[in-house]
Amino acid sequence: MSLNVDESAADGAAEPLTPPLPPPLPPPPSPPHRIRSDAEALAAARAVARVFAAGAAERDRDRRLPWAEIAAFTESGLGGITVPRAHGGAGVSHATLAEVFAILAAADGSAAQIPQNQFGVLALVAAAASPAQQARIYRDVLAGHRIGNAGPARNGKAITNVDTRLTAGPEGPRLSGTRFYSTGALFAHWIPTRAVGPDGGPLLVFVRRDAPGVRVADDWQGFGQRTTASGTVIFAQAPVEADLTIDLAPLAGRPGLFGPVSQLIHAAIDAGLARGAAAAALDFLRTRTRPYPFTAETVAEDPHILGEIGRLTVDLHAAEEVLARAGRALDRIAAAPVTAQSAAEASVAVAQAKILTTEAALEASERLLELAGASATRDGYNLGRYWRDARVHTLHDPVRWKYHLLGNHALNGVLPARHQWN
Repeated sequence: MSLNVDESAADGAAEPLTPPLPPPLPPPPSPPHRIRSDAEALAAARAVARVFAAGAAERDRDRRLPWAEIAAFTESGLGGITVPRAHGGAGVSHATLAEVFAILAAADGSAAQIPQNQFGVLALVAAAASPAQQARIYRDVLAGHRIGNAGPARNGKAITNVDTRLTAGPEGPRLSGTRFYSTGALFAHWIPTRAVGPDGGPLLVFVRRDAPGVRVADDWQGFGQRTTASGTVIFAQAPVEADLTIDLAPLAGRPGLFGPVSQLIHAAIDAGLARGAAAAALDFLRTRTRPYPFTAETVAEDPHILGEIGRLTVDLHAAEEVLARAGRALDRIAAAPVTAQSAAEASVAVAQAKILTTEAALEASERLLELAGASATRDGYNLGRYWRDARVHTLHDPVRWKYHLLGNHALNGVLPARHQWN
């Protein structure tokens, strides 16, 4: 579903019986609001979250894609909050970026995930693009252009395998390949993807969503994150602008933060899912759940429910605080030249957050149904979407390897490998 995906290339995906109809192209961007500060970004996130929350249960149940909601996100200016101030953006902190995504995911986990890859790609642009490329991409983002993603191939091979290729020709470079887990591509104006260049080197290639030879299929069939449209992108000799091809080879030997930034956003979405599930549990308990016979006169007096809510509250607050601490760690590390040691510190901090937000999201969404009772399972409420979304999104990369990363670092002093999953 993104540049960071679960290791199973078949999960959540089934070949459609017939080719799906091509989706509509996103409308031309209109100049969005220009956010100038962290405080303004958080206020905008809270406003957009109210838009996301309205009808979220119905959109998930009907699998109705959030076109209007993503347009509201773009118009708010949130899409450009990590563009550096030198280029006209707000250059918000990593801690603020994480909280923005937690706020949005608490309202609708699917809608919140759609712009996720834009920020992962922008972190990669900051690390690898030339100044001219950065200026071009930042300008487009601030003008309202959305960036999607074309993820790994769905062919049973390792997810690090790249068989999408850029070839040179008399009419300019052309891109060919089929990619899956492409969250955001359906709503995007630009679709970046990793490819192998004519010389065999790794590239990040930007392709226009409406370019000839580009097809985006809405064939995502996961039982959670149902409206992310994280399906297939097909490039068939699609034309590519030569100045929007970024050489990734230098990153192999240079420490950076693009991996931790991407993982921080994943953890923030999980934290938001936990926050949303906990809020839904409190609301249902207060308004609809009847007390279990022989325990108490009201749900609010049930000692078992009170104890479970107390534990859930502590776990959620712990996950949120570790997430915020990871964001602050990235801010501190980014303020100086990044070294192998500081990049490792960033990966460790984000791994800790990823573990706790994963556990909080799964626990809160499960407790929501357990505490609210049998009536909470009715289709009309669609409260099961919190668990389905949490279960699917937390599978993007195996959290068991986060424990391995932390243990190997603490006991053996081994620095985490540098890639987009760390």
